[in-house]
Amino acid sequence: MSDAEPLLDEYFVWLTVEKGRSRATIQAYRRDLARFGVWASEQRLALADVAPGDIDRYLVVLQDQARAPASIARALASLRGWYGFLADERRIAADPTAHVRGTHRGRSLPHPLGEEEVLRLLDSIPATSALDRRDRALLELLYGTGCRVSEAIGIRLEDLDFDEELIKVTGKGSKQRLVPMGRTLRSALVDYLAPQGRASLLRARTSILLLNGRGTPLSRQGVDGIIARRALAVGIERRRISAHVFRHSCATHMLAHGADIRVVQELLGHSSIATTQIYTAVSVSSLQQVYREAHPRAHG
Repeated sequence: MSDAEPLLDEYFVWLTVEKGRSRATIQAYRRDLARFGVWASEQRLALADVAPGDIDRYLVVLQDQARAPASIARALASLRGWYGFLADERRIAADPTAHVRGTHRGRSLPHPLGEEEVLRLLDSIPATSALDRRDRALLELLYGTGCRVSEAIGIRLEDLDFDEELIKVTGKGSKQRLVPMGRTLRSALVDYLAPQGRASLLRARTSILLLNGRGTPLSRQGVDGIIARRALAVGIERRRISAHVFRHSCATHMLAHGADIRVVQELLGHSSIATTQIYTAVSVSSLQQVYREAHPRAHG
């Protein structure tokens, strides 16, 4: 879509200013549209010449490439947003995505760690070195609050309220919420913020909470590396664990212990309770398994 670069820039500005989309969302849309642009160029299709049938053909290409249903659904959402914008701005005569049916997107249930696995992982991290203290604080934060990795690495020192035991988290669309600071998490943060922890890592002035070994803010990739290394040390397969798994585990374990779904919704920062309800299916599955194993009449 090289011929559309000025319009694309205008579109992304509009998404940021008018729609309040996050930087991560903008980057995802940009990647999706760039990929479509390459395909359209190979088909010798100009911006204004794309028809509904072309969109359908492109979705089939993505399916043939074995793209995940969620990725295909997002690609279509990116195209809908882009062409809807162009139609509203009267840059094209009609929106080619208006009547395109999306592919079926099956609901994928999260695969949380068991409670014993989480505790084994967290308790395996000593409080000896500054990096140990940081790793313990990071993993306690991910599991204790259910925050997204992007939210965790964005937390600043001023976002921590130890008196009220609350953390201010900035989520998607720059929406902020307060999450509880459990006692175990509080203890891990206090250890990390002691002179032998964060202060000994600090190399440049920053209020970002989580730092890497060079004393600069921790990145997503840095978090992935920490999780992979700590999981391997306790025998948890790398393919089973990520930052998002801690979020899944937090929600699933809370619901399994009787937490109200609306409380979990608020904790995770879901705008719709329907998003949170995916975790109830996991809890129900666990309940059914325990019931079948324990109830005398379950096999009657």
